[in-house]
Amino acid sequence: MTKPSLPDLLHAAVTAVGGTERPGQVSMAETVAEVIDDGSHLLVQAGTGTGKSLGYLVPALAHGERVVVATATLALQRQLVERDLPRTVEALHPLMRRRPQFAMLKGRSNYLCLHRLHEGVPQEEEEGLFDQFEAAAPTSKLGQDLLRMRDWADETETGDRDDLTPGVSDRAWSQVSVSSRECLGASKCAYGAECFAEAARERAKLADVVVTNHALLAIDAIEGAPVLPQHEVLIVDEAHELVSRVTGVATGELTPGQVNRAVRRAAKLVNEKAADQLQTASEGFERLMELALPGRLEEIPEDLGYALMALRDAARSVITALGSTRDKSVQDEDAVRKQALASVESIHDVAERITNGSEWDVVWYERHDRFGASLRVAPMSVSGLLREKLFADRSVILTSATLKLGGDFNGVGASLGLAPEGTESEDAPQWKGLDVGSPFDYGKQGILYVAKHLARPGREGTRSDMLDELAELIEAAGGRTLGLFSSMRAAQSAAEELRGRLDMPILLQGEETLGELIKGFAADARTCLFGTLSLWQGVDVPGPSCQLVIMDKIPFPRPDDPLMSARQKAVDEAGGNGFMAVAATHAALLMAQGAGRLVRASGDRGVVAVLDPRLATARYGSYLRASLPDFWYTTDRNQARRSLAAIDAAAKAAEA
Repeated sequence: MTKPSLPDLLHAAVTAVGGTERPGQVSMAETVAEVIDDGSHLLVQAGTGTGKSLGYLVPALAHGERVVVATATLALQRQLVERDLPRTVEALHPLMRRRPQFAMLKGRSNYLCLHRLHEGVPQEEEEGLFDQFEAAAPTSKLGQDLLRMRDWADETETGDRDDLTPGVSDRAWSQVSVSSRECLGASKCAYGAECFAEAARERAKLADVVVTNHALLAIDAIEGAPVLPQHEVLIVDEAHELVSRVTGVATGELTPGQVNRAVRRAAKLVNEKAADQLQTASEGFERLMELALPGRLEEIPEDLGYALMALRDAARSVITALGSTRDKSVQDEDAVRKQALASVESIHDVAERITNGSEWDVVWYERHDRFGASLRVAPMSVSGLLREKLFADRSVILTSATLKLGGDFNGVGASLGLAPEGTESEDAPQWKGLDVGSPFDYGKQGILYVAKHLARPGREGTRSDMLDELAELIEAAGGRTLGLFSSMRAAQSAAEELRGRLDMPILLQGEETLGELIKGFAADARTCLFGTLSLWQGVDVPGPSCQLVIMDKIPFPRPDDPLMSARQKAVDEAGGNGFMAVAATHAALLMAQGAGRLVRASGDRGVVAVLDPRLATARYGSYLRASLPDFWYTTDRNQARRSLAAIDAAAKAAEA
C-alpha cells in the first residue's frame, strides 16, 4: 500500500475541522515534515488565521513517532485535546490505516489527590484546619467548595482541576492536591491504584501525542528526573512564552511565612534540638526580612549570608532527623512526614543556592503590599540550559505568531540558546527560521498610527496630552477599544479619567474575572476594555467590538526590574548591546502580541494607535515597527480619526 501524501492528509484534516487550506499552512506542514525527517530544528512564525495547529499536527502524526506538544495556555491545550486532535485523528484514520492515541499530561498538583481528599491535610495547629471538611463550615465558600470537590471526585474520570466547573480558589484546591515533593508515591499510598496523576502518566506512556504545558516541559528539563515519556519530536506552541515560563520554574523563593510553615510541620516529628535550631534560624531570617528593601543584591550582605547559612544548616539537621524518628502518636504519619520534608527541603535548596552564590544567578528582595518581603533567586539566562536540554536527542519545532523580531529570528533564537541561523558548528544545534505569513491583508485591514506630536512619556506623573488623545480616538471609534497599558496604575488612572469624560462603558482589568471582562467587551460594541499584561496576549475578539487597539507607551521592562536589568548589564559587559538584546526584544515581543489583537478575522478593520512618539523618532523605533504586522503606517492624527470614524460608520451600518 502506498503511503498517503502529506497534501492529501492535510486536506483531509482541514476539511474535518471545517477550515480552509492556506498556502502558509501547506508550506509550514511541508517544512515541519522535512525537519522531523532530518532531525534538525525549526522556528516557524505563523500569523493568526494560518491554522498552525494542523500545520504541525498532521506532519507529526504522519511521521509515526511519539510527539510531545507543549503549549503556554490552558485554552490551547483544551482546543488541541477536545477539538483539533479528535477530528484530525478521525480524518486521517482511513488514509493512514491507524488511529493515533493522544493524552494530556500536567504537573501533579493539577490533579485531585485522593489521599488528601479522604485523609485530610496534615494538621497545622495554628491553622486548625482538621478535619478540614468539618473545620471549613459547610456554609462558608471554602466548605461548599470542599464538599463539591468530594462529590466531583466520585464522578470525574481525570481528576484534572481544569475539568471542575465552576472552578475553585487556589486555597480550596490546595486542600485536595499535593506537589510532587509531597506525594507519598503510588506504591506507599493507600489510594495509589486509583491515583489520577498516575493514571494520566500511564495514558501518556501509551499515547502517540502527549499534550502538556511549558512548565512541565521546564521541570522535565531542569530536574533531570524524566516526567514526560520518551519522545522523538517536540513541538513548542506559543513559543514566545517559553523563556519566561522556564525562568519561572527555575526561580527559587524564600519568605518568612514559608519558613514558619516548615518549622510548624517539622516540629512534632523531630528531636527538640533540631526543631529549636530551625526555629532560631527562622526567627533570625524573619527579623532581617522586616528590614529588606526591594532591589537586586549584587553581593549577599554579611548578615543575610549568616541567616541563610543558619537556615541551610538547620534545614539539613531537620532533614536528617526526619529520616530517623518515628512517632506513632502522629495520625497518618507518612503523609505528615512527607509534607514536612517537602517544606524543609525547599528551604534548604534555596538557602544553599543563594549561599553558594553562582555568578549565573540573580538574587533580589521583593516587597508585596499583602504578603510582605520575599527573597528570590533566578538564573541570569536560561539559554544554556535550553540549548543543552531542549535540542539534544530530538527534533524541536517552535512556533508562534510572534517569533520574528526586527526582521529575523536570531533574537528569539539567542534567548533559546541557538547560534545565529546558518552557523556551521559541531556543537551548535542546526535550525532554520520560516515565516509563513498570515492569510490577512494587514496593509488593507489595519493602520498603525503613532502619535508623534505627544510629549515623550516620563517615568512619573500623569500624561494629560496622552489622555486627551486617548479620549479623542475612542470617541472617533465609537468605543470598540482595547486599551493596553504598560502598568496597572496607568490603566486605572486612564479608566478613572475617561469614565468621567466619555459616555461609554469602560471595563477595567481586576474589577471582574478576565473571562467575564472579555465577554462583556465582545458583547457591546460601545464598550472599552483597559488592562495590562494578560490583555496584551490573551484577547481574541474578532469583529466590530475591537476596532481600536491602543498602547499607552512602548512596554520596556521597568528600569528597577532586577532580573531584566541584570540580564541587560551582563550583555553590555560581554560587549553586546544589552538594551537591544533585552529591553527592546522584550518590548518588540509584547507589541507584536498586542498589535495582533486587532485583526483576528478576514473581515476585521481597525487602527493600532501607539501613544508614544519614540516609536516614530527613536533609533530603535524601526526595529520595533519591523516586529509588528505590516499595517499601513501614519503619524497623521487627523488621518487616524477620519479612518476610525469611517470604520465606526461602516460597522454601525452593518449592525443596522
